Amino acid sequence: MHDYPGPLTILYRDESIVVIDKPAGLLVHRTALARREKWFAMQMLRDQIGLHVFPVHRLDRPTSGAMIFALNAEVARLLSVQFEQHSIEKSYIALVRGWLNHAAVLNYALKEELDKIADKKANQDKQAQEAVTQYSPIALFELPIAAGRYQTARYSLLKLQPKTGRKHQLRRHMAHLRHPIIGDTTHGDGKQNRAFAGATEVSRLMLHAHSLDFTHPVTQQHMALCAPLPSDWQGLCGQDIWPCSTISPFI
Repeated sequence: MHDYPGPLTILYRDESIVVIDKPAGLLVHRTALARREKWFAMQMLRDQIGLHVFPVHRLDRPTSGAMIFALNAEVARLLSVQFEQHSIEKSYIALVRGWLNHAAVLNYALKEELDKIADKKANQDKQAQEAVTQYSPIALFELPIAAGRYQTARYSLLKLQPKTGRKHQLRRHMAHLRHPIIGDTTHGDGKQNRAFAGATEVSRLMLHAHSLDFTHPVTQQHMALCAPLPSDWQGLCGQDIWPCSTISPFI
């Protein structure tokens, strides 16, 4: 169980929008699938700033990073249009298994992942939808972490840019490339996850929404906002898990 006693980190706020740095493990809003949960980003932010807020995009519970909320319904509509038109550029940082030493664009359609309870009335035979992810390596390294028959483990630190917004797209695309994101308990490699967590004491999903580039829906100004890498990631630099120089641009 996570504890969120302090206020959310606000990266930007004006009369129309607010951008937060969502912690890993925090749900965005209430859901029937998490009835026992106490903390939700939407309610926490509303109470923190004293205004109703409108979420306009999704960020998975285990993923940390930059997330936009609108402060009125019209701004929410305008931002939703930008997301639908894929004119908002999102960049993520991910740690994946193995060495992925080239940049490319993956166009691999994904069938919608449906929950047995929440989506029981949804169309179970829906066709796979286009899903496009651009990826590029930031750093490659090998660590003395035993996983399976090998005494060392290879990792890649990647920049991921989804060009579409399918559910769990980045996690599923990396798994398709046989380079699953470390800490992904649904699509990842359990043996690698346990080995990494045992060596580093970090067991979270190693996926962080680092930056958002978009047009302000009211002022029409270009916005470029960044959420620095979380403290648990930065702590790995202090443990010499990876070279500090590889993550310094993202802190």
